[in-house]
Amino acid sequence: MKFSYSLSKRFFIPMLAIQFLIIHSASSLNLTNEYLSHKCLLNQGKYNYGSQYEENLNWIFRRIRTSPFAITGFSHISVGETATDLVIVTTQCRGDTYESKCRTCIDTAIAGFRERCPSNKGGIIWYNQCLLYINTIKEKIPIKINYKNIISMRNPNNVRGEAKLFAMRVMDFFSELILKVEKTNKYRLIYYAAGGKKLGKNTIYAMVQCLELRIDCKVCLAWSITKLFKNEDIKQGGRVLGTDCNVRYELYPFLRS
Repeated sequence: MKFSYSLSKRFFIPMLAIQFLIIHSASSLNLTNEYLSHKCLLNQGKYNYGSQYEENLNWIFRRIRTSPFAITGFSHISVGETATDLVIVTTQCRGDTYESKCRTCIDTAIAGFRERCPSNKGGIIWYNQCLLYINTIKEKIPIKINYKNIISMRNPNNVRGEAKLFAMRVMDFFSELILKVEKTNKYRLIYYAAGGKKLGKNTIYAMVQCLELRIDCKVCLAWSITKLFKNEDIKQGGRVLGTDCNVRYELYPFLRS
């Protein structure tokens, strides 16, 4: 949606209009932190209130809120002596979301998990800017790719013109990003790459990201990208979210510069 207006020296835009433009801008860039999806891991059972498991889970949540994880956007914490009270919590913020924005997203995710998966030992919840993954099964590090806990989301708009050619060019751009995915920030290695590329009259915007600790980031990304175009139902945008990696593309910017 486009807006046009003129401003003379004698008139000012009303404050309400300014607020609307700010909100619209943030929404169009997907800088808001909307809930996307969740999965309660029913096979991992439920815990009793007041149990050692609940105490361990709450201890990890408190530690996440006070630890410096938000600087890098990633944390992986486990507590528990036995199989019945072991808790493993992994958090990952989107590559352009860090510090206060990352912390806010994780706080929201924790509250969302408690609401949607009450007393479940395990669960996953995805927000636009972060992931919270709670698990009771200890895995060796580096962790193998989990292809089960995957969700796909698509832009409802169809591609105009040569859809298959569009898909090929998007996949080529993803391949370029995968080559750049292992880079360092100020504090540590992060697995994230994003950018934009001109495709005719349009610009395609895309991102790829892996969680740390994964055994093969690039294999996970390549598999997720093929899933975007698996049924030749080619849309103007789409994303695949998992507990190991995620990919997304759109015909509009959705990341912070």
